Amino acid sequence: MENLSIIILFLFVLFTLLGTGVWVGLALMGVAWVGMELFTTRPVGDVMLTTIWSASSSWTLTALPLFIWMGEILFRTRLSEDMFKGLSPWMARLPGGLVHTNIVGCTVFAAVSGSSAATLTTVGKMSIPELRKRNYPEKMIIGTLAGAATLGLMIPPSLTLIVYGVTINESITKLFFAGIVPGLVLATMFMGYVAIYSKLSKDWHPDAEPSMTLSEKLANSRFLIPVMLLITVVIGSMYLGYATATEAAAFGVIGSLLLAATQGSLTWPTFSESLMGATRTSAMIALILAGAAFLSLSMGFTGLPRGLADLIAGWELTRFELLMVLLVFYVILGCFLDGISSVVLTMAVVEPMVREAGIDLIWFGIFIVVVVEMAQITPPIGFNLFVLQGMTNHEMSYIARAAIPMFLIMVLMVFVLILVPDIATWLPENMRSGPG
Repeated sequence: MENLSIIILFLFVLFTLLGTGVWVGLALMGVAWVGMELFTTRPVGDVMLTTIWSASSSWTLTALPLFIWMGEILFRTRLSEDMFKGLSPWMARLPGGLVHTNIVGCTVFAAVSGSSAATLTTVGKMSIPELRKRNYPEKMIIGTLAGAATLGLMIPPSLTLIVYGVTINESITKLFFAGIVPGLVLATMFMGYVAIYSKLSKDWHPDAEPSMTLSEKLANSRFLIPVMLLITVVIGSMYLGYATATEAAAFGVIGSLLLAATQGSLTWPTFSESLMGATRTSAMIALILAGAAFLSLSMGFTGLPRGLADLIAGWELTRFELLMVLLVFYVILGCFLDGISSVVLTMAVVEPMVREAGIDLIWFGIFIVVVVEMAQITPPIGFNLFVLQGMTNHEMSYIARAAIPMFLIMVLMVFVLILVPDIATWLPENMRSGPG
């Protein structure tokens, strides 16, 4: 009962602060302040300053602003146009046609972005008018974009995986490689759905694409060379052990600047806009992480994480039952909080449970990301839905309905991960060890 009272108190303070429009990071600090005042006699101000400094000065965290900046630079290049030109000849003859460019384009850009919103905006600004022009079903255009853009959270470099790794003190590089195969599997499942839908739907009547010879397709593929080189440098340097995640991020920034310069997109306004955009996003995430670190310390004084872990251990749930409880919990939480906030807010309580159940923390990171991806397309806070509403001017309810099949595919992906955990653990277990 004592634990329940503490939970109710913390939730009341948290949602009161969030309801008044306080930033998430500051709301977490407010809850932590209340907890420290009630459950310890230590000077709260000194503890808060020390905790915030420790959380903000992590070397591992330096990969975060660099990857965000890389995505911001590429967002301002002609990358989306080049990707469409390079991919469309190969996608046109597949069942489902050019809708596959949404999925493959998001998968490719996710490998150099790390952000779901950046992936969605970059691919969508080129593919939506092109697919509309060719009379593809509107719901399929929107649904596939909403779902495939979430791959930016899983395929490295993933901002959510960086935050998860920093929160639980796990290797960022291993988490990155854990996300590669599940990300590709999920993209394949999306493409399979498009292919089946195109064969069964009565409203699938897109305009026929002109046929191209193999040499013409290969000629168009040259537009993909710059981004594929960038992916190879960033991911290859980590996998071969030549670079840590932070060093690979620095290579990525240099590569994206060179790519923007060769395209003629690197002007002083675009450079300064990309830098300010990366600064704003990084500062927001750093504030959330600092607030979460202070909250974790505060909750440690209450004994709440250990108490809840012991309580759930007393239920004697199997691993599968525990994962199903966490799946429902994160889906509900995702209706009200963004993915990064959900991860940092809950890890202090969830991590002891997961360790107690003997669940691999690298695997669990991918599980969390898949579930957090669902939050990107669930109302009322689903961020991808807001981005798509701004791009298409459709009602939120229309966009949410179009995204339902993608949500269900992600639920299926959770069960695939549980049944075949090796798809997340094999690659990090067999990668070469990188530099310190």
